[in-house]
Amino acid sequence: MKTDRRRFLKLSAGGLVGLSVGGISLKAFAAEQLSLDNAQAKAMQYTHESEKEGAHCSNCALIQGAEGEEWRPCAIFPGKLVHSNGWCAAWAKKPV
Repeated sequence: MKTDRRRFLKLSAGGLVGLSVGGISLKAFAAEQLSLDNAQAKAMQYTHESEKEGAHCSNCALIQGAEGEEWRPCAIFPGKLVHSNGWCAAWAKKPV
């Protein structure tokens, strides 16, 4: 089957739109805040307010996202957001 230039451009544009919409869906999926009732949160002893001196999610090596955000993604809890003042048993000091 011969593919002409016009058909190729239409398919390429459609693919780009699909990827863009998919990216928006992934962001929406990650927007759910981690509940203290979550089984993984319980297993990792996660809390929204750290009781450990100098150890909280915002200075953990596993935190992702922009500095200064109150709720941010974490590598330990895929698809969930953790509180910047939170803590869990996987906390590891962020390298300087």
